[in-house]
Amino acid sequence: MKAFLFPGQASQEVGMGQDLYERFSEARDLFDEADSILGFALSELCFAGPMEKLSQTSVTQPAVYAHSVIVARLLATRGHVPEIVAGHSLGEYSALTAAGALSFADGLALVRERGRLMQEAGRERPGAMAAILGLEDDVVVRLCAEAGPVVVPANFNSPGQVVISGEVDAVARACEAATLAGASKVVPLPVSGAFHSPLMAPVAQALAERLEATTFLTPVVPVVANVTATPQTDPLTLRRLLLEQVTAPVRWSESVLALGGMGVDEAIEAGPGAVLRGLGRRITRDIRITTAGTADEIEALAQAGA
Repeated sequence: MKAFLFPGQASQEVGMGQDLYERFSEARDLFDEADSILGFALSELCFAGPMEKLSQTSVTQPAVYAHSVIVARLLATRGHVPEIVAGHSLGEYSALTAAGALSFADGLALVRERGRLMQEAGRERPGAMAAILGLEDDVVVRLCAEAGPVVVPANFNSPGQVVISGEVDAVARACEAATLAGASKVVPLPVSGAFHSPLMAPVAQALAERLEATTFLTPVVPVVANVTATPQTDPLTLRRLLLEQVTAPVRWSESVLALGGMGVDEAIEAGPGAVLRGLGRRITRDIRITTAGTADEIEALAQAGA
């Protein structure tokens, strides 16, 4: 059984998608459509940067989304069609589009607004995030509770890797406590806000109206949601979970294990980078994950057959 996995923010890199644009007419059409919808040259920022601009949340989110959806479309027309999909945080929007629950244009408009709102929330109420390595999930949950308010687990990425998020001082206290508790590494993350934490509540409030006005269709394949780590097919539920996702943790380890439990033994990471392949190897050895973010990788998969 085959799954598509879609990366989130921090997977972006200057040059992403340029080879796709140059070699595939389908990619050119979608990049050009994205530029038209957004009203600025997203393609130029993807291809040439600068990285400082590409890494701004309001740009990163539509950039990673567009690249990921383009890759999924290219794979599908070359015989690789998923039976189930999942995406990490922002990647859930790419997954929904690949599954047919969202149109490309609607998904792009949503992630642009999501990115803008998250960047704005980070300016109005600065926060911090950090990766805690080498501790059990329940230990990190406890340390956050003791260090708060406000600091919470934001991403359960893989066994021994949890990202925490919240107010700057509370995150610092939790990081210090994690070091004392035996964490192998504590890594502050270069982010513009405290994503997947209560500090993002204003984003959820503002995004709710936009989500409500967007048409969600029944996906052609199930989507494993970040909030529940379970497969979903109901459009209203998928919309609601996207809203909850803004302040809830990404349950990625559970999501990948759920895929394995449903019979997935092969997955393609559709989009820039190889972050999810790396996490997947630490979560389970039962799913073989292949990356597909470049023209060469897509053509190699096409030649290998479905």
